[in-house]
Amino acid sequence: MDLPEQVKNSPFYNTDFAPVTEANRSWTTWNYASIWIGMAVCVPTYMLASSMIEEGMSWWQAMLTVLLGNLIVLIPLILNGHPGAKYGIPFPVLIRSSFGIRGSVLAGLLRGLVGCGWFGIQSWIGGSAIYQLSLVVSPGLAESLYLGDFIGLNVAQLICFFIFWGMNIWVIYKGIETVKILESWSAPVLLLSGIALMIWAITSAGSFEEILSASSTFHSNTNASFSSIFWPSLTAIVGFWATLSLNIPDFTRYAVNQKAHYVGQAIGLPTTMTLFSFIGIFVTSATVVIFGEAIWDPIQLLSTFSSPIVIILSMILLTVATLSTNIAANVVASANDIANIAPKKISFKMGGYITGIIGILIFPWKLIADPNGYIFLWLIAYSALLGAIAGIMICDYYIIRKRTLNPVDLFLEDSATPSWNHKAWISFSLSLIPVIPGFLIQTGLLNVNTIGAFWNDLYSYAWFITFGLGFLIYWIYSKD
Repeated sequence: MDLPEQVKNSPFYNTDFAPVTEANRSWTTWNYASIWIGMAVCVPTYMLASSMIEEGMSWWQAMLTVLLGNLIVLIPLILNGHPGAKYGIPFPVLIRSSFGIRGSVLAGLLRGLVGCGWFGIQSWIGGSAIYQLSLVVSPGLAESLYLGDFIGLNVAQLICFFIFWGMNIWVIYKGIETVKILESWSAPVLLLSGIALMIWAITSAGSFEEILSASSTFHSNTNASFSSIFWPSLTAIVGFWATLSLNIPDFTRYAVNQKAHYVGQAIGLPTTMTLFSFIGIFVTSATVVIFGEAIWDPIQLLSTFSSPIVIILSMILLTVATLSTNIAANVVASANDIANIAPKKISFKMGGYITGIIGILIFPWKLIADPNGYIFLWLIAYSALLGAIAGIMICDYYIIRKRTLNPVDLFLEDSATPSWNHKAWISFSLSLIPVIPGFLIQTGLLNVNTIGAFWNDLYSYAWFITFGLGFLIYWIYSKD
């Protein structure tokens, strides 16, 4: 649409945030399927089911939990994707309708800062793949100068981290169209590499049944009930993509029509997440048969191969997988959310560069020193925040506004859109109250025996509770 000059002169407008015209919307069903394949095929997905099996689930129970969690998160993905495709607006602009023009900055940063954290984590994983690849060519790099306990890395590790980090920055520099090309090219390659890993497992370890039976050796907790494992795991899986369920308009704004992103996401997300999690379980079970121990980390597994050609090819594919995930899942959202702080001064590219700097400063190699605590404690914790935001956004768009927005109002502070929508922020705050005690128990700040196990159990449902309460409270509060 052709926006009036008043909008273009607004401090809340820049060309990156302008509605995408229908003539410039070129993303098809394949593009949305491929972007989810590219994001889902990554090391965290490969290792996703490990904690569930270690806690006592069988392999098929873990797979059904992964599938169910992704079918659930697909619902807000499709719902929040609709306004992006209809009006051509990104997440930071859409969220202004529910949280206010200035309030959207804080709401967006709750999503964007999580993306910065994941950007750093994925950059470290990609850098680790390059490091292992380099050791094949030059084993002496492992003895390079150690930079002290504050840094915690040797020179070669740090250089490899910055090489992968630089790849991400280059894609940011090239722009959003490069993201589409990267995902479309990498998707089939990544799926084939996962299948190749399964073929290796079968040829090296034996039959399907023999390999999967070895997964029972992962159990470290055989006394826990299924429900005590299932609900925290399901919430964590929903939390895995709770971030994208908010900022999916950043991608659907380029859709040729609504059906393109509906079908593409339905094909790409639940199937790929379930398949690649299964590959992780299957190949790890095979390592028990082959090596006598479970090797969950694919980077560590690939480094055990004797053929330099296989190792080099595998690490290149792993690098591509991590790059495709990092750009689409973390960089795009964080760049837009940071740009929303001051759109006239911060472009999408500048927001991406700031994301990259934050990704360095968090020292991601230290952040994932305890991967189980990171993935499951943090996933559930921030899923509570993002569940509340998603509930309010969906209620605002579908129930309050009846899927009707005036894009002009989303750029003008003195329009029908308030600066801060206190109804949304009060609803957001109230929806978090029930899960705060459980979070404090998980972090060790409260003792479960002091306040009761009920609050700890309630925390297992964090995303569902805050989503439902956020939706309900906002709906009641907004009724005139």
